[in-house]
Amino acid sequence: MTSAATAARSDDRIQRDVLDELTWDAQVRSNDIGVTVHDGVVTLTGQVDSAARKWATVRAVQRIRGVRVVADDIEVHPVGPVDLTDGALAVAASRALEWNSFVPAERLDLTVSNGWVMLRGEVEFGWQRRTAERELRRLWGVRGVTNLVEVSPAAPADADRIRRDVQRALLRGIGTERITVEVHDDTVALSGVVRSWWERDQAERVAWSAEGVCAVRVDLLVGG
Repeated sequence: MTSAATAARSDDRIQRDVLDELTWDAQVRSNDIGVTVHDGVVTLTGQVDSAARKWATVRAVQRIRGVRVVADDIEVHPVGPVDLTDGALAVAASRALEWNSFVPAERLDLTVSNGWVMLRGEVEFGWQRRTAERELRRLWGVRGVTNLVEVSPAAPADADRIRRDVQRALLRGIGTERITVEVHDDTVALSGVVRSWWERDQAERVAWSAEGVCAVRVDLLVGG
């Protein structure tokens, strides 16, 4: 049996598993999503009714064993109240940020155009930037979010301390030494191989949680 045939069969199995997962996951359950797989790269097409469902779809695919990369070409076409205006969505988005105790809403501002939210402002920690975006993506009527929030730590970045803190946190949370951590000024770069998308997400979360980090670059390969 040729390696090409083995790869093709593996892709067929991944495609079946992805389709089954999308049907099973109550947050997705859409028949309007197309799935193609080539060498472990899954391409998603079609449309969903919210940015939250699009996010849930991608996350569901990442749970499948053998998925290396997800190419997300899904379009968001909200289906909701005809009187849902950008103004009403802006009010809902502002309140969502205000009600989240981890988000410094007073330091953020947003604009909404045709269901697309533009978020600006300044926060002290990278995880606050990510939390604010996640809150907005969950709202009904949001087609997408452009996150232009800047991270401005209260104290100057200490590259050696950041590297040590991130490496220790990775060992505590993931228990792996296969991730290389490099720090340049206030930017953390992660490289290496992880066993799952969950480990990849956890590694990125750890990097963003370190004090003094303004940017994170993730070059982690999901493999065996």
